[in-house]
Order: sequence, then structure tokens, then C-alpha cells
Amino acid sequence: MAARYDLATDPGLQEGLLQARRGTAFFARKLNELTDAELDGGSLLPGWTRRHVVAHVGYNARAIARLVEWAATGVETPMYPSLEVRDHEIDFGATLSPIALRNLFDHSAVHLSVEWRDLPDRDWANEVKTIQGRTVPATETVWMRTREVWIHAVDLGNGASFADIPEPVLERLLRDITGAWAARGTDAGLLISVTGADLVFGDTGAADPTVITGPLPAVVEWATGRGTGGVTAARGADVLPEVPAAPKWI
Repeated sequence: MAARYDLATDPGLQEGLLQARRGTAFFARKLNELTDAELDGGSLLPGWTRRHVVAHVGYNARAIARLVEWAATGVETPMYPSLEVRDHEIDFGATLSPIALRNLFDHSAVHLSVEWRDLPDRDWANEVKTIQGRTVPATETVWMRTREVWIHAVDLGNGASFADIPEPVLERLLRDITGAWAARGTDAGLLISVTGADLVFGDTGAADPTVITGPLPAVVEWATGRGTGGVTAARGADVLPEVPAAPKWI
């Protein structure tokens, strides 16, 4: 008989699952606020309508569920056969009728939640592979989904903002993003300072860095390439007239 509650007992993992499900509920709320006609409107992502965002989030849940199934069974089930197949799937999903598109999101979210629920403690450490080729434990699937639903709820462009995202999620996002920059060496001379918090990221050894400063939600919005509102840029004592674009994240 399937479990009626999460089999995972690790407190940190349980908290992560809660954040992922809260993010899913938040995305669902923003989606439900949109009329069927408004789904045709543009999103905050260049070249994507809101339909594309919903399709991506729906198919992403199915893809992550495949990784959880891989962890549970030991049978390799990749997220997607290729990036090209993923992109084609999103373009196809964007053509679905409004009711089919909404059902895609709802049903895929439930499916993923059930796969997580039924994964026992012993299998969460089992390794799977992301579409980028990273080998990660199954626990990473929770964070993969968390960042998708929270960020893309904002991308729907109907009132959600990075200020709606929980602070622990924002902090981890910023650590992930700046870590990716450091790994690629694209953060040279760039320092990020979060106002109101003891958080500094980036090239801390730079002699004359460009310092990006702002509240945590605004800094993360900038770091994800989604806007410069609420942040400033300075070099030494000079405030720059324009905030530079953030390095590529993913």
C-alpha cells in the first residue's frame, strides 16, 4: 500500500520538501489568477509566452519524477533524451488548450509529490544525473524543483515578485548562482553585498571590485538576469550610472 505521508525522516529533507510544495502551491495560485486568454500573453522570459512557462514547469515535474523513479528502482530514467527534445516538448506544450495546459501542471505536480512521498530514507542518497550531466543524490531533486516553481511563478508576470520567495530559498539561490559564476571564472572583479544581512558573495579578493548592493530579493532578481530594480553598482567611491548585467547563470 502506498504511503499517506512522506517516508523521508530527515528534518532537513522534510523542510526542503515543504518549501518545494509551498512553491508549487504559490505557482498554482498565480496560474489560477490568470484567465485562459491571459495565458497567451508574454512572460518575463524573452521569447516565451505564459503558455511556455506553464508547459516548462509541468514537464519539468515529470522530468524530475523520472529521476526520483531512477533513485527508487535503480533503472536509469533520464530527465530528457536531449536538450532538443526538452525544448520541442515545451514548444508543443505551449500549443495545448488552456484546460489541457492547466491539467498538465496539476497532474505532473501531484505525480512528483507522490514519487517523493513514497521514496524511503535508504534511497534518497542514490545518485541520478541531471540534464546538464551532473551526478547528484536524489535529495537534489527537491532543490531542483524548488527553484523552478518559485522563480517561474515570478516569470508568469502577473504580480509575483522575488520578495514573495522565502528568504532561505533566496539565500540558497544566491549561493548557487555565485558558485556557478566562480566555477566558470565569470565573477572576476564582481562583489555582491546584501543590505541588512551579513552576506557577501563573489570575488572577495578583487582589489577594485564592482560592488552590487541591494536587499536580498532585489539582488537575487538581478543575479538571475531578471531586472536591476532596487540594486546599485559602485566601484570604489563612484556609483556607476548603470548596473551591469549579471554573468550567465544556467
